[in-house]
Amino acid sequence: MSQYLVLIYENEASYAALDQAELGAVAEAHRTFMADNKDAVLAGEALQPTPTATSIRKGVVTDGAFAETKEALGGYYLIEAPDLDAALAIGKQVPARFGGVEVRPILAWNEG
Repeated sequence: MSQYLVLIYENEASYAALDQAELGAVAEAHRTFMADNKDAVLAGEALQPTPTATSIRKGVVTDGAFAETKEALGGYYLIEAPDLDAALAIGKQVPARFGGVEVRPILAWNEG
């Protein structure tokens, strides 16, 4: 089995406009996704909005996210799947109503 990181990129402004009921529906969609894929999902977390980010580049620390973009990294799932096609099938199920996801294989460093 291989591991993949499913990166969730969405428009933060769209989330800021949601009321509590809509935010609850988003959270429920993620709980359903995790339950439906419990054998594949190894970990997953939501991230705080980009204004809370601190970037480090060449040793220089700055406030805010590294790049300005309409969609920001808002969370991730670490999944395990037999191959990329299976990982993509799981990635297609991730609720990302205001953006999309990126599926990337984890680099397996050879030991020894």
